[in-house]
Amino acid sequence: MILKFFRRKTQPDVQMEQGLEKTRRGVFLEITRLFERGALDDDLYEELEMLLIQADVGWDVSQKLVKDLQRRVREERIEDSLLARDILREEMIALLETASRNRTVKILQRGVPFVIMVVGVNGVGKTTSIAKLAAYHQGFGRNVLIAAGDTFRAAAIDQLKVWGERVGAPVIAHEQGSDPGAIVFDAMQAAHARGVDVLIVDTAGRLHTKHNLMAELTKLRRIMQKTVPEAPQETILVIDATTGQNGLVQAKEFADAVAISDILIAKLDGTAKGGIAFSVAKELGIPISYVGTGEKATDLAEFRPDTYVDSLFFGEGEGF
Repeated sequence: MILKFFRRKTQPDVQMEQGLEKTRRGVFLEITRLFERGALDDDLYEELEMLLIQADVGWDVSQKLVKDLQRRVREERIEDSLLARDILREEMIALLETASRNRTVKILQRGVPFVIMVVGVNGVGKTTSIAKLAAYHQGFGRNVLIAAGDTFRAAAIDQLKVWGERVGAPVIAHEQGSDPGAIVFDAMQAAHARGVDVLIVDTAGRLHTKHNLMAELTKLRRIMQKTVPEAPQETILVIDATTGQNGLVQAKEFADAVAISDILIAKLDGTAKGGIAFSVAKELGIPISYVGTGEKATDLAEFRPDTYVDSLFFGEGEGF
């Protein structure tokens, strides 16, 4: 039996719904219309699979979703195509929730900086995402410090300083080309001296060989752990939603080299098709914890599988 749940929307729900408006009007609108046409036949399933692939869900995950849908329609003797759409919704939520269950509870300890290391290739929106994370934690009354650890890319430090000023978070930085380890060391010392609650550390966004990538980030971890043994308490990989399956390839590269704890999907408000979240959840099993829903520093929402899927399929006032 398919049950519909109605609940009061929270601010993150509204943020995600608004951020995914363009995405909802694209391929997922075609999926909705596909089920509104009627017959649950082979043509519908074949077209659904192609639409899911177009939505960046990925070949393997699209096939799994369609096969699971066909099985449940058969076993539950579903004839109503709209009920079949609701089954697809349930299966998509369940897929995302499988990865979400791997998310660990983060506890901030008084007097101990909560260190967040942010990784990702150049161009994915890492700098903006760091500013959003800073604003997110400030929203809980926490004071935030940022470390400009990406000393490789030209203008990376200046961009981070600009965002730091916008959100009111100090930035610890050295000159371009300097040792990221020295910056992290200074930032850890400053975090303790200033009684900082949250320290967010940027890292170089170039895709090294896995060996070099691991060596550099392992070095930064060791420096952090001299001051805070459990640091970094969160290692966030930023993925650009507009890059589709290329984003998944990048995610696999980092996940193979670094112990990623959380994923932040950026740029969902633009030309993203939305399906990358399902590929990431299925292929990596790493929880998606945050999504960027706009260009402002406050445009960051906590990821909720049910809200995400409903935001892809339903407009305002529907599906909740």
